[in-house]
Amino acid sequence: METERQLLEAIRNGERAALRRLYERYADYAMAIGLRYIPERDEVRDVLQDSFVKILTSIGQFSYHGEGSLKAWVSRIVSNRAVDYLREHQRFVLVSGIPDEADDTVADNYLTGASEAMPEGVPPDVLLEMIGRLPANYRTVLNLFVFDGQSHREIAQLLDIKESTSASLFFRAKKMLAKIIKEYLNEQGI
Repeated sequence: METERQLLEAIRNGERAALRRLYERYADYAMAIGLRYIPERDEVRDVLQDSFVKILTSIGQFSYHGEGSLKAWVSRIVSNRAVDYLREHQRFVLVSGIPDEADDTVADNYLTGASEAMPEGVPPDVLLEMIGRLPANYRTVLNLFVFDGQSHREIAQLLDIKESTSASLFFRAKKMLAKIIKEYLNEQGI
C-alpha cells in the first residue's frame, strides 16, 4: 500500500490520479467522522464535499510529520467542517434535565478509554446510531472531547461557550448515552 509520504509526493508532483487516491483512501473514514457529528447521511455528504474541497485546495500547505499525520489532518478538517455546519444550521439546542438512574459505567469506560473494546453487546454501528440520537450540542462536545482529544478549554473556544458549559454538556452526554445503552442492553436481554 502507498504510504502517506508517497501519496503526498505524487500529489505535489502534479499527479492528478493521486488526488483521486487521496479521496478513495479517506472517504469512508471521513464519512464515519461526519456521522459522529451529524446523523443524517445527506447532510454529511455536503460536509464531506466541503471538507474535500478544503483538503484538496490546502494540501500544498500541509506539513507532513510522519505516517498518520495526513489522516489526522483529514480528520481535523472534517470535524471542523461538521461543527461549522451545525453552527450554521443552528443545531445547538439546550436540553434540560439529565436522565435519572443511568448506570454510566459502560459509557464512562468506553468514553474515557478505560475499556479498549466497544461496550460489550453493542455493535459499533449501533453505538454510532446511539451517539447520533444525542442532541447536537451533546454529540458535538462528546465527539470533540472523546474522539478528537480536545480539552474543554479548546472546545469552549471553538464553540464560543464557557469551559464549564463544555464540561456540563459532556457530563450530560455521558448520562444520556449511558441510559440509551442500558435500554438497548435490556431490550437485547444482555
